[in-house]
Amino acid sequence: MKEFTYKIDLEDEEERIDKWISNTLQTLSRSYIQKLIKENNVFVNGKAQKASYRIKADDVIRFQIPDASEPSIPAEEIPLSILYEDEDVLIVDKPKNMVVHPAPGHYNGTLVNAVMFHCKENLSGINGILRPGIVHRIDKDTTGSLIVCKNDTAHQFVASQLKEHSITRKYRAIVHGRLAVEEGTINAPIGRDEKERKKMAVNEKNGKPAVTHYKVLKTFREYSYIECRLETGRTHQIRVHMASIGHPLLGDMVYGNRKTNYHLEGQTLHAMTIGLKLPSTGEYLEISAPLPAYFEHLLEILE
Repeated sequence: MKEFTYKIDLEDEEERIDKWISNTLQTLSRSYIQKLIKENNVFVNGKAQKASYRIKADDVIRFQIPDASEPSIPAEEIPLSILYEDEDVLIVDKPKNMVVHPAPGHYNGTLVNAVMFHCKENLSGINGILRPGIVHRIDKDTTGSLIVCKNDTAHQFVASQLKEHSITRKYRAIVHGRLAVEEGTINAPIGRDEKERKKMAVNEKNGKPAVTHYKVLKTFREYSYIECRLETGRTHQIRVHMASIGHPLLGDMVYGNRKTNYHLEGQTLHAMTIGLKLPSTGEYLEISAPLPAYFEHLLEILE
């Protein structure tokens, strides 16, 4: 069991404890933190508290993360497109229509099932039994580069880079319309949509900071081919940000919902380039996943 202890600064006073831990230790999901709190693994000044507790200056927060138990999800021999691998990390090119990790009612055919078969016993356990090795995610319909961590030390090393925004993450996307400027930055907090809780939205009141830099690579009659560089990594960040400025992603029926003559399976978004310092050597590695065939074909059609 791992144990963490923190002392609260005055600037963080009155924040909910579950939200504060989520912002402080971004390798853990908010739902997992709430589960820890519910199971009395989180203490404030020696006393277990509820997730709604508002922290105060000089509070001492101590919480425990139980050791990962054996996964109950099966390893499956699913082909992987491997971009890079060493003893600490695996970088894969995730295909379209593949979910990253299992969830209740969906325990097969995920990236986790595939990497469990490939890596055997060598996966980090920090994010629990359903997310072994998973330090960040991309959507089911998004293709491209994804880092998998083989041990807890590597997981913490990569997670710290994610937290300080030093990992390079460049995406390619096709969006509706022609952008007014060739390059720009969207700096708008993202949180749950106040009306539709299953969606994310620009949320000035309750959102987390989110920054996306974009650059137009090519312009077509009704669409633009762009590169997006993430400074932060919020859920659905590129999809929400581009929709917020009137240029939703082609094929995105959640945030765009615009009719198209092209037969697409979800948004046209590809996590092309990822760059990080390697846990074992500290050397910087940058690697790119080639555009998937459907994406290249679509660009040819738009041309």
